[in-house]
Amino acid sequence: MTRKKDRPYGGSLKNKVDALFGSANPPEATRELSIESITLPEYQPRQYFDEAKLVELADTIAKHGILEPLLVRRVEGDCFELVAGGRRYRAAQMEGLTKVPVVVLELTDEEALELALLENLQREDLNPIEETEGILRLLEARLKLDQSEVLSLLYRMRNEVKGATSRNVSASPSAQVVEELFAPLGMTWKSFVETRLPLLKLPEEILEALRKGRIEYTKAKAIALVKNEARRKALLEEAIASSLSLSQIKERIKAHKPSTERGELQSRFDATTKQIKKLKVWDDPSKRSRLESLLAQLEALIASE
Repeated sequence: MTRKKDRPYGGSLKNKVDALFGSANPPEATRELSIESITLPEYQPRQYFDEAKLVELADTIAKHGILEPLLVRRVEGDCFELVAGGRRYRAAQMEGLTKVPVVVLELTDEEALELALLENLQREDLNPIEETEGILRLLEARLKLDQSEVLSLLYRMRNEVKGATSRNVSASPSAQVVEELFAPLGMTWKSFVETRLPLLKLPEEILEALRKGRIEYTKAKAIALVKNEARRKALLEEAIASSLSLSQIKERIKAHKPSTERGELQSRFDATTKQIKKLKVWDDPSKRSRLESLLAQLEALIASE
């Protein structure tokens, strides 16, 4: 598996910019800007910031200053938009700094999003949900499609690889864009479809815990298998509060499973018998013989106890 330090976007800022956009948009030298002149973009790949870690970073900045400049782009006049460096920006605000070191880049909306995403990936700052949502945003921007259309394209590409469709999707211009976009990300679009997209279907409380970094990805996936909502939420909170290991979580799920299945089976039986009475299935000649056979099997099962 490709390690983050081996990825092509590692290294200096110049290497990152050149790898992404060529040398047509070289970065300016580091300069200082008023922190008030920098605004946050509408969307940032990193959405959750741990308060305790921000305090630690603010303390470090107080002692040593900001060692790596923020990346910004000019949006209008003397106004700038943050591209990368969200933690440093927030920590500088906490520390009460009025000016911060920056590098100004000339970037389009799409380029700014891509650089922000890759910068966070390099730092391993993003949790799996943020990373997945960020890559989808990038695909939307590159392909000029909405998220549902992007997902449809990815699933069609996956189905073609598996031989589930005869359509030649992989030869389309859109598929080529997908291939090119994933090249510097350290993962393939196939692994993204198989391992990352399923995350979007996790229960909302699981997604929220992942976004806030409250629980590891593997533990969250295990807890998500619990179908009973109340039980799932209780196990999630216990896992977080008690720092349960993955094996401990699986043990709790296994211990609870028999009684859960028994309750679900009883509910199904009650619902089925209620439906039979309501619809008076025995009045239907075509179903009566089948019903008699099933009743005989039930009676035999009860008699064998």
